[in-house]
Amino acid sequence: MDIHRLQWLAGCWEQRSAARVTQEQWMAPAGGSMHGMSRTVAGASTRAWEWLRIALHDGRLSYIALPSGQKETAFAATTITDTLAVFENPAHDFPQTISYRRVSADSVVARIAAVTNGRTRGMDIPMARCR
Repeated sequence: MDIHRLQWLAGCWEQRSAARVTQEQWMAPAGGSMHGMSRTVAGASTRAWEWLRIALHDGRLSYIALPSGQKETAFAATTITDTLAVFENPAHDFPQTISYRRVSADSVVARIAAVTNGRTRGMDIPMARCR
């Protein structure tokens, strides 16, 4: 899978509501990797943050997350296209699947999901390009 097909994910993305703002920023593919970060702010407090990278891990292109100081977790790529990226780790509790779908040049929808006791639960995170 070619990481350069994820060029569309590079840049700053934001989900904004009256209660909180989540921003996610990705560097363009270079040297076989993409590096990113995410931060959620509510009022004057940072509620969550995450260091992210997409790179080779155990010989496979993977999404590697280090959320709010927790243990690093890798999710192997299962689909990489010019409009969709899907990463999976069925052994992880939640999420087991992380995906990004390009809606337009200025809009993406991230999705996190997992199967627990035979039921899929998940959440869509629509984001708009920001400065």
